[in-house]
Amino acid sequence: MADLSEGPRIPGKARASARRLPLNAPPRWLKPAVHALVAMPGLFLLAGWAELLFQNPSSLRLSAEPVAYTHNALGLMALRTLIAALAATPVHRLTGWRPIMSLRRMLGLWAFAYAAVHLGFYLWLELDLSLAALWAEALKKRFILFGMLGLLAMAPLAATSTRAAIKALGGRRWQALHRLAYVAGIAGCIHFILRVKGFQLEPWFYAALLAGLLAMRFMPSRRSASRAASQPA
Repeated sequence: MADLSEGPRIPGKARASARRLPLNAPPRWLKPAVHALVAMPGLFLLAGWAELLFQNPSSLRLSAEPVAYTHNALGLMALRTLIAALAATPVHRLTGWRPIMSLRRMLGLWAFAYAAVHLGFYLWLELDLSLAALWAEALKKRFILFGMLGLLAMAPLAATSTRAAIKALGGRRWQALHRLAYVAGIAGCIHFILRVKGFQLEPWFYAALLAGLLAMRFMPSRRSASRAASQPA
C-alpha cells in the first residue's frame, strides 16, 4: 500500500522547471504593463497628429499650438522616464523588491527614445534639420546646450544596453559607464529649469526628486540595515 503521507508525486520535469525558476523573478505581466504605460503618451501624440492631419484640421486634442505641445510633451516624458529608471535602485534598496530592477534598462531606453524624438522634432520643425543651426542655437541658449548634454550622456548607455555589451565591457566598467544616467538626469533638470519662463514649480519638483534619488543611493540598503541590526553590540 502506498504511503499517503508523502503527498502527490511531482513529475521530474516539473521539479526541474521549478528549480530553474529564479527567486524574486519579476511577474510576467510587469514588463508588458510598464511598456504599455510608458508608450501611452507617445501613442496619444500620434493619434492627435493623425486626427489633425487627416480628419479634423481644427482639432484641439494637442491644444491650440500642437507643435509646442508635442515638443514639450516629448521632453517631459523623457525626463519622467529617466527619473523612473533612476528610482529603481533606491526603491529596491529601501524595499528589497528585486523585480523592479528588471525595469531599469527598459525605462532607460524609453527615456533615450523620447529624448531623441524630442530633439529630432525640434531639429526638423524649427531648424530645417540643420546641425549647424542647432549648434548656433546651443551656443546662444544654455537650455539647449544642457538638453544636448543630457542626450549625449544617454547615447552610450543606450548603445551598451545589450547583454553582449555588458559582457564585453565587464560588470564594473559597465556600471561605471551607466552612472552617466545621473549626468543625463541633472542636465535634463537644468534644461527644464532654464527652458521655462520665470519661476515655475514643476521643473524644480523634478530637480528635487532627482536630488532625493541621488541622496538615497548613499543610504544603507534594507539588507545592510538588517544585517547591522542583527550584529551584537
